[in-house]
Amino acid sequence: MASLPKTMKALRYEKPEVWGIVDVPLPTLRPGDVLVKVKACGVCGTDLHIHEGEFIAEFPLIPGHETIGEVVGFADDVKGFKVGDRVAADNSELCGHCFYCRRGQELLCEDFKAHGVLGLDGGFAEYASYTQGRLFKLNNINDVDATLIEPASCAMHGLEKIAPKAGSHALLIGAGPTGLMMAQFLRHSGVSQLTIAAPEGSKMELAKSLDAADIYVPLSRSNPAPQWEQIKKDNPYGFDIVVEASGSSKVLEDAINYVRRGGKLVCYGVYPSSARVSWSPSKIFGDEITIIGSFSETYMFPSTVDYLDSGKVKTKGIVNKVFKLEQWGEALESIRNKSAIKAAIVFD
Repeated sequence: MASLPKTMKALRYEKPEVWGIVDVPLPTLRPGDVLVKVKACGVCGTDLHIHEGEFIAEFPLIPGHETIGEVVGFADDVKGFKVGDRVAADNSELCGHCFYCRRGQELLCEDFKAHGVLGLDGGFAEYASYTQGRLFKLNNINDVDATLIEPASCAMHGLEKIAPKAGSHALLIGAGPTGLMMAQFLRHSGVSQLTIAAPEGSKMELAKSLDAADIYVPLSRSNPAPQWEQIKKDNPYGFDIVVEASGSSKVLEDAINYVRRGGKLVCYGVYPSSARVSWSPSKIFGDEITIIGSFSETYMFPSTVDYLDSGKVKTKGIVNKVFKLEQWGEALESIRNKSAIKAAIVFD
């Protein structure tokens, strides 16, 4: 690693809303670490929440949790990687010894760390380091589309929790990037009829171009009530699976009314911590409705890489805006004003 620079450009937050592009030393490698030259790193709603101080982030912080890059060095004990390997980084690190880790529930780790979010620097920098067990090699998918692997892994975790039965009918509410990943995974995993209901516009048109569903219901932005009524008329028994992926607590509250008796309601959006919903316990009890929460992922990268790198799950057009690191303010605004379906910071 003698030819590498001593410092790198990085986006650094001192506290919420206080950030700058700064020169910092390259990451120090721990035993088992791999040094990655970042090629692209996805920007999503979580980064906006971090910027506004509404997430679990710790500061100071180099954010960026959807990192794609090329191996340029590694610690002496690393095996299975060589310089030049293209890799996707799983941003999570787990303690392995807390109450939940010892029960095999690592996602609930009491000392959960996440590069670019919690306790570890991330990929909005020219270089980043990750433990070798959290890096996965890529062959076919391009760097920009590969930034979808991390959010798609979260969808894969949701799929594992849902465990669809063959022939299930599902309703997915919302057509954001992870929702579009979830839709395709569901169709690969037992759902015989998938309906997407989402606001009319670019995201719904993208869903159609990806062949993400069987039925598309564009919702009016001013008065969606007639479309929701039509969904009920067309599906009088409801759906086996309803996935609320819009992040609206109001929509989530009503979503239970579309769940078939014996069905599952999945809370998959990112909701404000202050949000509340009101459901009838009698309905949940009498209809035997299962309510599922799905947050982040662990150990989902191998299967997700297989789906995306092989092209079985389509990604074209989801990342519709790219920016340089120096354009961070513009990238953030594209997420805030929703002009970006999905954005990425690119290097080189």
